[in-house]
This record gives sequence, structure tokens and C-alpha cells, in this order.
Amino acid sequence: MRRWNGWGDDSFSMEAPGSGLAFLRSVVTPGTVLPDADLSSVCEQVPASRLPEHPLIVTVAEDRVRHARGQSLPDWLAMRSGDFGIFPDGVAYPESTEQVQELMALAYEKDFEVIPYGGGTSVVGHINPLASERGVLTIDMGRMNRLVSLNEESQIATFGAGTPGPQVEAQLRAKGYTLGHFPQSWELATVGGWVASRSSGQQSLRYGRIEQMFAGGTLVSPRGNLVVPTIPATSAGLDIREVLLGSEGRMGIITEVQMRVTPIATQEQFFVVFLPSFEEAKSAVRSIVQERIPLSMLRVSNALETETQLKLAGHEKQIGLLESYLSLRGVKEGKCMVTFGVTGNKQQNKTSLKQSKKIFKSLGGVSGPKMMGEKWAENRFKFPYLRENLWLEGYVVDTFETATDWDNVSELMNTMEESVRNSLQDESVKPHVYTHLSHMYAQGCSIYTTYIFPNAESYGATLERWKKIKAAACGTLATGRSTISHQHGVGKDHAPYLEAEKGALGMGAIKSLLSFFDPKQKLNPGTLVDEKIDVK
Repeated sequence: MRRWNGWGDDSFSMEAPGSGLAFLRSVVTPGTVLPDADLSSVCEQVPASRLPEHPLIVTVAEDRVRHARGQSLPDWLAMRSGDFGIFPDGVAYPESTEQVQELMALAYEKDFEVIPYGGGTSVVGHINPLASERGVLTIDMGRMNRLVSLNEESQIATFGAGTPGPQVEAQLRAKGYTLGHFPQSWELATVGGWVASRSSGQQSLRYGRIEQMFAGGTLVSPRGNLVVPTIPATSAGLDIREVLLGSEGRMGIITEVQMRVTPIATQEQFFVVFLPSFEEAKSAVRSIVQERIPLSMLRVSNALETETQLKLAGHEKQIGLLESYLSLRGVKEGKCMVTFGVTGNKQQNKTSLKQSKKIFKSLGGVSGPKMMGEKWAENRFKFPYLRENLWLEGYVVDTFETATDWDNVSELMNTMEESVRNSLQDESVKPHVYTHLSHMYAQGCSIYTTYIFPNAESYGATLERWKKIKAAACGTLATGRSTISHQHGVGKDHAPYLEAEKGALGMGAIKSLLSFFDPKQKLNPGTLVDEKIDVK
């Protein structure tokens, strides 16, 4: 069963090995193990609903608790402490576009707010209700979770927007196809949520980001249904398909999506190679993408992430042998691990591997054991479970990410990491910070930073630590040369920083669009734009 106060299935856990915990204790001050609240006590806090009675609306306390928070660090602290703050007044589980239309009309008639809910995986506050004089209804799309149709001639699949990643792939695989969209949240996140937040998957180098996959769909808005047809490309003015992408529930609720799918590849393999330094690793992957060598994924772990991952892997004897072997080959302190994959037919993959390995070798690369690539593929969606285990040891884990041009990558990465390391100096606490590059483009790449810091003596003090780190991190990104988010979206947490990227004129255009589709501003208030929209 899904955890009510954390990530994923409560029957699964991912434990850090003893040697990995010892390493963390050597680089991060031990934290306080804080007590967890229980579900029944939280349910007792849920107030009476302010919503009208309706056969589609559920007001049971547990349903409202399970839809009150996402997966951001503040959400995590709220769930573990039991101090949720605001709960939705009810939850609806529609099974058709018509039922979503009925709920939307009811919201406008009875004056309550609406929050769309896909997989509940947001890490930037997309689904959190705000304090409001109006009631709040969360609309969970999880029952619209099937492959509606597959046009094999055009390779377009139609899905209910609430279909989660595993069901997307299982239903397509049964017919010989894949969507190929594998974000870290794949286990729970939904296809409609991917579109609404402009998601990016681990193999975007082959399949593209969600905007390359999204062919069309249906949006239920207060003004009516917007149906975007599946046209391969258009020069007929603005692309309305692009308007839906990244709308984050502010214009309406996406109920159905048409996605461009791909036949399942005959072969897929993942590998690991170690480069002597970050600059050589960065140069290698930049050459690969700019030469358009068709790999399916590329990821560069900087020196600290490489060290951390090797320590957290356990298997001390095998890792020790690997370290000795790499050292003999000239790859020593400061080494960086590159994980990469090939997906296609055997001949394509053979050619891609040959070209890539030539580039890695020219920069001093040494291949790791084949098993390392296989283990990465096996565990690729399990990292969020590690947060649970480290929490029980008194540590907090969180991430943030961006994207920038190649000429700015090293400087920005170092600035991002340093801003986090220095953010808690007033408390004499130094977070452990490390980064990887992923989602490669000819122009640049994404930068994904993880940080671990110790719990303070209370939940409130721990949250204040996070706020300092978040402000420091976001401050480094609001410079005009990077985005506030490459793949997590804006939500409520990033909304104050959006204007630094879009500019005043751009923000005006966004607000006008949101106001047009939702003139009474009942849809997901505070998300994407953090103030009441006043557009004349």
C-alpha cells in the first residue's frame, strides 16, 4: 500500500549499508531523530468540510490527509510531524471527462477552489491547498488510468491523464510499444502530470522530453473544453499544444492525452565509465551530444557524487578492488563517473558504443564493470526510498535542479554547491552537497544537485534550515543564465523566482492567459503565479 507520510510502497525500503552510513557521519554532523506522527492522530485534526454534498465528492478524513501534501521537503516534514496545516475540504475521483466537467461547473457555481492531482509526486508544492475563505476540492485523476486507443499507423497512443508510469509502459508493452518517459518519479507520476509540469525522463536523449512526446489532448477549463488535435507540426500561428505544457493546473484539468510512442527496441544496455576529472567528463559528454551520437541517456556524476555513490553502494571489498584498478589506470582522486545507455537495434548500438568509447578513451576514460550499468538500470527508480532510511538516522535529503548553456555549467554548478554548503554557517552546520549533469543537449544540459543535512532539534527548526538552503540555491539560479527548474516545474515554491526568467512582459502574458481560461481564479491558486492575478 502507498505510504501516507512518505514515498512509494510501504512494503519496500532501501537501506544504506553500514559503511555508507559511516561515510555520511564522517561528512555530516549527526542529526536528531524526530518522532513520527501516526495517521489516526492526523485524521483527528481534519476539520469539517466546507464543500456542498455531491455524489462525486468524498469528505472522509483519511482521503483528505492523503491528498494534502506532495513530496517536497516541507511536505515531508509536515507529514512526519503531523502538522499538515491545511487540508482539502474533499476529494473527487472522476472516471471520465464528463465528470470532470461536472465538477468544474460545480466549482464555479458553488464558489470553491480546485486542485488537480495526478500522482502526488510534486516536489515544489503543486498540489498543496492554501489557506482560503473558499472550500478546496482536490480532483484525483487516478481512475482515468488506461490506454484508450493506439493508432499504430501514426504511432499515437491515447491515455487517460491519470495513468501512472508503470501502467503506461505495461499497456504499451503488451502491444509492442513504449513511451520511453522515465522520470525519477516514474513509479507514481502520471502522464497528465508530466504534460502539466513539462517533465523530463532519464532517457530523454533518445525519446525527448514530454513536449516531444505530447501530440494533443483535452483540457477541461471553466470556459469549456479545449481539444488540441494531433497534427505532426504547424506554422498556423501560436501552437496551442505548447500552451497546455507547463500550465500546472492553472488553466484547467487535462483529462486525456495523445502521446507519440515508439516500437520497443530490440536491445538496451547501460554502462559506466570513469574519467580523471569533471572537466574531462563534461568535455566527453558534450562532444557526444554535439556530434549527435545516438545514445539513449548520459549522466555525469561530479567527484563528490561519484565518491558518495561508491560509498553508499556497500560491497567494500569489490569497491576497493575497483578503486585500485582505476588508480593503476591513472583515474584517481577527483574521478567522475559517467553512466550512459544505448537503445535500438544491435547494429545501431554497436556503432554508438564504438563512437562513444573512442571519445571517452581519448580523454582518459576507463570502463567500469558491466555489472555497474546493470545495477544502475535495476535501481534507477529506488533512490527516493533512501530518504526514508536516512530520515530514521536523523538526516534529511533534498534536491534542486536547473539547466544552462555548456559555457556556464562548471561555474554555475560550483556556485550552486557552494551556496548550499555556506547556507547554514550561522548554525555551524555544513550540508553534504553533490551534483550530476543529465538531460544533455547540444546547447547545454541540466544540473541536478542533491544535499544532505542533519535534522535540528525540532521539526520547526529543521524546516527553517531548509528555507535557508532553498533561498540560497534559488538565489544562485535567478541570474538570467539558468532556469528555476528544468524538470520539477514551478509549483508554489518556485513561483516567486519565475519573473527573473520570464521578465515583466513575459509574466504579463502568462497572467493574461491564466485569467482568460479561469476568470474567477479558482484553479490551483498560488501555483505558477504566486499572487492574485489582476489583468484588466
